[in-house]
Amino acid sequence: MNSKKFLRNSWAQGALGACLLLTGCTATTQNTPSAQASKPRALGVDTKNFDSSVRPQDDFYRYVNGTWLKTAQIPADKGRYGSFIELRDKSEAALRTIIEEVAAAKEKKAGTDAQKIGDLYESFMDTERIQALGLEPARADLNRIAALQDKQQLPELFAELTRAGVPTPFVLFVGQDAKQADRYIAYVNQSGLGLPDRDYYLKQDARLAETRAAYLTYIETLMRLGGEKDPAGAAKAILALETSLAEKHWDRVRNRDREATYNFKSVAELEKLTPGFSWSRYIKALGAEKTPGIVVRQPDYFQAADALLASTPLPVLKQYLTFKLLDNAAPLLSTPFEEAHFAFRGKTLQGLQENRPRWKRGVEAVEGALGESVGKIYVERNFSPESKARMQELVKNLQVAFKQGIDQLEWMSPTTKAQAQAKLSKFTVKIGYPEKWRDYSALTIDKADLYGNMKRSDAFEYARIINRLGKPIDRAEWGMTPQTVNAYYSSTMNEIVFPAAILQPPFFNPEADDATNYGAIGGVIGHEISHGFDDQGARSDGDGNLRDWWGETDKAAFQQRTGMLSDQYSGFSPLQGMSVNGKLTLGENIGDLSGLTVAYKAYKLSLGDKKAPVIEGFTDDQRFFLGWAQVWRSLNRDDALRQQLLTDPHSPGEYRVNGVVRNMPEFYNAFGVKEGDGAYLPPEKRVKVW
Repeated sequence: MNSKKFLRNSWAQGALGACLLLTGCTATTQNTPSAQASKPRALGVDTKNFDSSVRPQDDFYRYVNGTWLKTAQIPADKGRYGSFIELRDKSEAALRTIIEEVAAAKEKKAGTDAQKIGDLYESFMDTERIQALGLEPARADLNRIAALQDKQQLPELFAELTRAGVPTPFVLFVGQDAKQADRYIAYVNQSGLGLPDRDYYLKQDARLAETRAAYLTYIETLMRLGGEKDPAGAAKAILALETSLAEKHWDRVRNRDREATYNFKSVAELEKLTPGFSWSRYIKALGAEKTPGIVVRQPDYFQAADALLASTPLPVLKQYLTFKLLDNAAPLLSTPFEEAHFAFRGKTLQGLQENRPRWKRGVEAVEGALGESVGKIYVERNFSPESKARMQELVKNLQVAFKQGIDQLEWMSPTTKAQAQAKLSKFTVKIGYPEKWRDYSALTIDKADLYGNMKRSDAFEYARIINRLGKPIDRAEWGMTPQTVNAYYSSTMNEIVFPAAILQPPFFNPEADDATNYGAIGGVIGHEISHGFDDQGARSDGDGNLRDWWGETDKAAFQQRTGMLSDQYSGFSPLQGMSVNGKLTLGENIGDLSGLTVAYKAYKLSLGDKKAPVIEGFTDDQRFFLGWAQVWRSLNRDDALRQQLLTDPHSPGEYRVNGVVRNMPEFYNAFGVKEGDGAYLPPEKRVKVW
């Protein structure tokens, strides 16, 4: 998922479903142009990255990427680096050109997107003004917290902070009703932590203890800069409060359970659950009165949070909210705030050596606030109709292959197969960019007010989401901008979405051989399709409704297979003392394995009766797997990797290659893997889901 504002804010975390991190093709019943063409295609894989000292039968990931892993350097301003980051850098550079061209224009009509793009960027780059203002931009908001006289005023204050993107102990957002997907409904979710996950508070790991100590220092620093009389005492009280919240937070594995997190309640029922907090006033203050009910994601957390709010002294609550506001505002304020923020959130949490250059942070700010406005120009310059057409054909091929794969499943009954086919037939596909661009006319941008610009942007986006209530489902909406290097599946929309920026090498290379492209972007397409049938996506039907369409025997067979996959990944340990969480990453691992399996099937169908050539000594089957492996090359700093293992539902890149191919008989055949090889798994231990 990306880090743009839509996804960064705590209230938007439930907005998207599962996400990831071509040559010319026709429908799978026909031959692809490249299979028939006489002009030879390029390999599409950079062999300079190979490590010839490693056998592909032992460690395929390092065979394909080993020299790159030994020689590449993680940039000082990054916690990780690899194919995705390289493309994101490319996208970022393209956006910089666009934004700076717009900003440099002499005449920009007030209220236009051009004026807003240029003025927002200039407000971020005006460091002289930012330095001179110091804490002043946030003063009114800090005074609003300081003026709190009674806990009975918390609903309105929490609503104000939520609209401004400032975390509170819980958050309300609006999305499709998971059990009635033709309407929008309000969800409430646990929130309020300043560390990346509850485990950062509760685990006794030595490095996490150091992180907590650094966090305490960071809280104290911001509180001192904010004018707190006893910053050390305030920091201890804030950390203690967050620790108490963390103890009641559901862990990430439990939060993946879509049935457990769907608890429909009326507003009155929710107020009985939390008698100390007025949900009716909170909902009114947010403008969400049209909601048909409330889906409470973690009911016992809300009971605990209500009790904790009641028992926490009002001065401590005010200190906590003050810190939340300062933490959110720090990157927009003067140097002392900015440096304190980077020292903890960059250096400590991710191991970064340097803060990102100012222009990169300015581009991120513009993209977060006006992403589709900038994206429209990006698409005009960087995405051709031909690329979209090729991608559409490839997606069709993958869908046909998935359909055939369902029919061929030996473990699934005809009745359940029919249900799966019905769901697949209702998939919606979005490629490149939205058909309808977002309207930013209601957003005011002032060249002299960076803090206000970002606050208004948060409020604009929150209002856009709240205003869905009572309206028909907007099926044209996108959850990512076109310039995002990623892809996603939405279970309530039952759609797969591929932004323009991911459709370039090494994912999609128009000059490369079909086999390589099927292994790369084909695997990505298959991954997103498979999310509709992973352990959580498979709980929804083709209309996006959360319901059980599985026969009991089929469900047991599915769970047996996915349980084996979970156990496999739990055995991977990329960092001393830490392993991949097979239950947390299960959905993404199913997406990888099933996605690559169906991509291989689609490639073979695309050949028809044509025989693919050998290119640079590699057969087409070998090129298919090479295409997949080079996509996932990545380097990680230890702290960034630790955070990924604790919080990210995606496995590290190494296992997105080695963890997948060892389960595929096609890989064994392509590279002659035999018993005793590092990639070998006995047939009875190999997993095939879809």
